[in-house]
Amino acid sequence: MSKLVPPHGKEKKLKPLLLEGEARKAEMEKAKTLKKIPMTSREASDLVMLGIGAFTPLEGFMGYDDWKGVCDEYKMTDGTFWPIPITLSADKDLADSLAPNEEVALWDVENDQILGTMKVTEKYTIDKEHECKSVFWTTDAAGHPGVAKVMAQKEFNLAGPVKVLSESFYPEVFKGTYQTPAEARKIFDEKGWSRVAAFQTRNPMHRSHEYLCKIAVEVMDGVYIHQLLGKLKAGDIPADVRKKAIDALVDNYFVKDTVVVGGYPAEMRYAGPREALLHAVFRQNYGCSHLIVGRDHAGVGDYYGPFDAQKIFDEIPQDALLTKPLKIDWTFWCFKCDGMASMRTCPHGKADRLILSGTMVRKTLSEGGELDPHFSRPEVLEILKAYYASLEEKVEIKLHGAATGDAPIKK
Repeated sequence: MSKLVPPHGKEKKLKPLLLEGEARKAEMEKAKTLKKIPMTSREASDLVMLGIGAFTPLEGFMGYDDWKGVCDEYKMTDGTFWPIPITLSADKDLADSLAPNEEVALWDVENDQILGTMKVTEKYTIDKEHECKSVFWTTDAAGHPGVAKVMAQKEFNLAGPVKVLSESFYPEVFKGTYQTPAEARKIFDEKGWSRVAAFQTRNPMHRSHEYLCKIAVEVMDGVYIHQLLGKLKAGDIPADVRKKAIDALVDNYFVKDTVVVGGYPAEMRYAGPREALLHAVFRQNYGCSHLIVGRDHAGVGDYYGPFDAQKIFDEIPQDALLTKPLKIDWTFWCFKCDGMASMRTCPHGKADRLILSGTMVRKTLSEGGELDPHFSRPEVLEILKAYYASLEEKVEIKLHGAATGDAPIKK
């Protein structure tokens, strides 16, 4: 019998909505006859999360009452704790054309693929600014990428239960990294783990990330380095490069069988504290008893305090989540300590500390600068340098083609 935390929700069972076998074939044929609802990349990735059971116990996209309850009180109408609305939008003409309980096909526009079907049980409008204030704590669409996406949503939201037909490109493109909750739970069970700490990352891991995971290794059965495989904001490092860098770090600097590396198909919302709660919800579905929450978890810019994502766990009901935060203070390299340290362990001053951040790594390398070797392991830095060098090469080729009138050379 599994010793892992049960999935989120009253039933404590995974609820994957992905059809298989003959049921999938029949639904795919039916989908060809239905009106198509175009989905953004965020909506498409949310549908895949619903399909694999990562968003257990949700049965589809939220209606108005659930949307409002989640925004205002962190809970749905049935009392289920949930921190961020999971919604699907459509323009007025399309929404008006739908009859009550009409079935529709859910179309991933970017990849031109039907990913599922939905029975439309509700059509409603929302106060987008209210959602942004509740979820992101700001309405600054110009500066906050998550706000920009909500404000760009179409006029109506469509709600209803879904049937998922595909996991999109994730299993193929990220083979060996992408995992469903059931697959991750099987791995943890085979290892005999019960106390598993998830480490959320959308960046290649620098020394501070490594240190956080090693603290967790000391007190847990194992650590699940769980990287986001969905869409990021401009300037973030793509998933394939990140995967290569993380694998290099784990292979060279972690004890074998203390870490599992996986990936999930969601898109970043950059919602800081609220997103930390969402990360804990679906990590519970993946079987993780804890979520590592360090400085500026899921943040962007200066919209959140460095430890707001830790504080928010103290503001929700104690029984809201079984997955608990593993709160770790600000970490850095201390030249006087001659090693990694935190505010709780290092007595020295700012002048002795090298603050490590993914933003600084990206900025320095993208501008051709040299990082202090204490920022990250040499194997990781080599992978990142090669990635940024390839970007510079592409820019040079493009500029050369523009200057000479030649077509850019495809690499």
